[in-house]
Amino acid sequence: MPREIITLQVGQCGNQIGTEFWSKLCSEHGISKTGSFNDLAESSLGTDRKDVFFYQADDNHYIPRALLLDLEPRVINGIKTSDHKQLFNTENMYVSQQGGGAGNNWASGYSQAASVENEIMDMIDREADGSDSLEGFVLCHSIAGGTGSGLGSYILEVLSDRYGKKLVQTYSVFPNQDEISDVVVQPYNSLLTLKRLILNSDSVVVLDNTALNRIAEEKMKIDNPTFSHTNSLVSSVMAASTTTLRYPGYMNNDLVSLVAESFFYYSFQQSFYF
Repeated sequence: MPREIITLQVGQCGNQIGTEFWSKLCSEHGISKTGSFNDLAESSLGTDRKDVFFYQADDNHYIPRALLLDLEPRVINGIKTSDHKQLFNTENMYVSQQGGGAGNNWASGYSQAASVENEIMDMIDREADGSDSLEGFVLCHSIAGGTGSGLGSYILEVLSDRYGKKLVQTYSVFPNQDEISDVVVQPYNSLLTLKRLILNSDSVVVLDNTALNRIAEEKMKIDNPTFSHTNSLVSSVMAASTTTLRYPGYMNNDLVSLVAESFFYYSFQQSFYF
């Protein structure tokens, strides 16, 4: 039985890398942009575990177990008009009615999240109730912006309280240290988010924008890397790190074993001196 994982895409960065991630998963599992089978999917039917990240609708097409959350509508509206507009469940998309975003301010994102907690948690609870054996959550976000840091921090706290026995893994994008940011409060956003990552998550995958840009320049030979290039790298990392969850194997077949392998275990031997 597959252990389902719900993906939470928070903020502009989280939704952008999340969309790239689902595009990568669709291509690996032979699922079209509308969620239907293609020839590859028919030939590999039964050999993968796409139900970990997808669920099958009444019309037999696959829908990602994903929630798209943002406090301003630009990115999610872009997804609704993209090639993947038929892939996602529109009921799992949330945009704040104010639509003004968090203004790159952690406090604004956190306070707005508190005011819309019931709406967001109703979506998460509905998705969790539709799972047979929910294992945990994956959160995609940036720690430097307002929505990804503030709203993301609040969601981590609520998940820790309401789903304390479920694992929470995050793919957290860290700011580029080689560039001077226009966001003056970026260091404060990062520090406040780091505290929640330490206290309320089980595993944090650090996606350093500095390293991503260096890889794009030195390894991919791209003179001026754009967000699309780095997002593609992030989606490759996310897809590769979840491969053992989606395909049968001998090791790391669930999120518990995958997270456990990321910890170092030290053997302490007591010595006696006479």
